[in-house]
Amino acid sequence: MKTVFITGASSGIGEACARKFASEGHRLILNARRAERLEELKAQIIRDTALTEKDILLLPFDVREREVARQAIANLPAEWQAIDILVNNAGLALGLEKEHEGDFADWDTMIDTNISALLSITRFVVPGMVARGKGHIINIGSVAGDAAYANGAVYCATKAAVKVLSDGLRIDLVDTPIRVTTIKPGLVETNFSVTRFHGDQARADKVYQGIEPLTGGDIADCVYFAASAPEHVQVAEILVLANNQASGSVIYRK
Repeated sequence: MKTVFITGASSGIGEACARKFASEGHRLILNARRAERLEELKAQIIRDTALTEKDILLLPFDVREREVARQAIANLPAEWQAIDILVNNAGLALGLEKEHEGDFADWDTMIDTNISALLSITRFVVPGMVARGKGHIINIGSVAGDAAYANGAVYCATKAAVKVLSDGLRIDLVDTPIRVTTIKPGLVETNFSVTRFHGDQARADKVYQGIEPLTGGDIADCVYFAASAPEHVQVAEILVLANNQASGSVIYRK
């Protein structure tokens, strides 16, 4: 049984990862802003798997709040401090405007969540892995980080940063047993587009019309595949797309 820390675990890919690791018998530290949703998820996991109350620890906070994150991780109970797997999943897209017409608040939220918070959580967790000589960091990037697409430059830039930061961390840890993986999904039908369009469900639904998108469970399977590889195997990167999607901007819709 390993201890798995997942950020952004209240929905989408993060929730699917929590369910996947739980189904395989691993202990969970679950983070998200919505405490009530984490409580619901915990109850569902206990109902559906062999995990018990003592196997799931909830850490409700906003990953953008660096000092709150630092204190939460520094003050983990002794039995939870040895984190084996960190899944940096918290992230989002906001808006779909031309770069010169974008919203500053949207930009700040994406940069603070997708880049700065990932760096903070990594900084607070990885030194413990180094001290123990074991661990695995799995960062959820995106196909959007491979190349810019129209009206998405800032989001694409943040996900390009996730890839480069993951590659840099892998280089910095090359003299340790610690592994670093980037998962880069294409179209995944979660609440991603609803968030991007500030709650406009009808507009979000159009993103997935004419194509069968990936699910959060599909991405969780990729995360678990990388995490369960033999210790001498480092799955550096997985790019996973829906069929009929060739890149972040090339999609065939039936």
